[in-house]
Amino acid sequence: MSSRGVAVDNSDAGALRKGRWEEGLYMLLFASSSSVSPGLVVVVFRNRPSLFSLLPLPPLIMAAVRTLRKLCQHSQHQVCKLHTSASRQEAVVISGKKLARQIREEARADVEKWVIAGHRRPHLSVVLVGDNPASHSYVLNKTRAAADVGISSETILKHSDISEEELLDLIYKLNTDHRVDGLLVQLPLPDHIDERAICNAVAPTKDVDGFHVVNVGRMCLDQSTMLPATPWGVMEIIKRTGIPTLGKNVVVAGRSKNVGMPIAMLLHTDGRHERPGGDATVTISHRYTPKEQLRQHTKIADIIVAAAGIPNLITADMIKEGAAVIDVGINRVQDPVTGKNRLVGDVDFEAVRQKAGFITPVPGGVGPMTVAMLMKNTIKAAKNVLLYPPERIRMAAAS
Repeated sequence: MSSRGVAVDNSDAGALRKGRWEEGLYMLLFASSSSVSPGLVVVVFRNRPSLFSLLPLPPLIMAAVRTLRKLCQHSQHQVCKLHTSASRQEAVVISGKKLARQIREEARADVEKWVIAGHRRPHLSVVLVGDNPASHSYVLNKTRAAADVGISSETILKHSDISEEELLDLIYKLNTDHRVDGLLVQLPLPDHIDERAICNAVAPTKDVDGFHVVNVGRMCLDQSTMLPATPWGVMEIIKRTGIPTLGKNVVVAGRSKNVGMPIAMLLHTDGRHERPGGDATVTISHRYTPKEQLRQHTKIADIIVAAAGIPNLITADMIKEGAAVIDVGINRVQDPVTGKNRLVGDVDFEAVRQKAGFITPVPGGVGPMTVAMLMKNTIKAAKNVLLYPPERIRMAAAS
């Protein structure tokens, strides 16, 4: 049936008869008897105009039609329209807290299963040097998370004037202590201590940060290993949110050895290997990448990972509609209104969320995931005892 050149779409009519109005009823028009045949309804369904007559409409819609007809009767030639805006919705804000809670529940179940099987409860040792407030806050979050999932932990505090040799001696003792499963030294360290030397001193099998050169090398070779917690957390966000990576364009803003580089490595490597990667096409930018060149890459990117430590580095004009934006940045800036310091990421959150498809907030995005993945690594370290007897751990620590 057709009238005035508008055709009835039978498939749409079938959908309407089944009551699936929520699938795409965006606009309903009712015309008075002077302009179109009485009782004729024009519907924009799934963005297509269709004409329906004598449909068995749901009572609620029939009532709306009767009301519209009364409103239109005051003018013989007027057509009254009811329009629901089809303007684009804001991005889905990914809650890192919710995802982290899910992962911690998995970790808790894993720990209990391990203990019930007759094994010792996993233990995490954290070495904290100096009095950096942010470091103390991060360590507290880690030990609280450990308690939440059933992992025992300890924090070993050392003064900022500790020598590198003294710190190395402490790490050696913890490496050879069979009661310690996971070991991390909180970064950053005082300037007089070589961070790379400290990271490489931690036994690879206890290196829950994933910073030892052996673990970094295994990651780059797509082999199973201790993955750095923040990059692994980013991958879990992407995976658990259902954001596709295979064949997609990705920009990683930042090339740090602990965050930017591992994220790029995990995203671009082969998904069929022992340690599956994302099979994406990855571009890495850094401090010497001109802003306009960065913009050229981000405007075609399906996924943007901002990990440069620069507030508002990624703005709305730099991304394409529907892109996924993962903000790893943690920057403390002064609020112009309150004068107090507040945390912001590398992304102009409020503007970008109007254009992106997915976005993570700061705080509450990647941060909680980092802590959750650290718990996963601690459990993996406890299980490594079965694969790496104490003799091999001592050999690795001495190498």
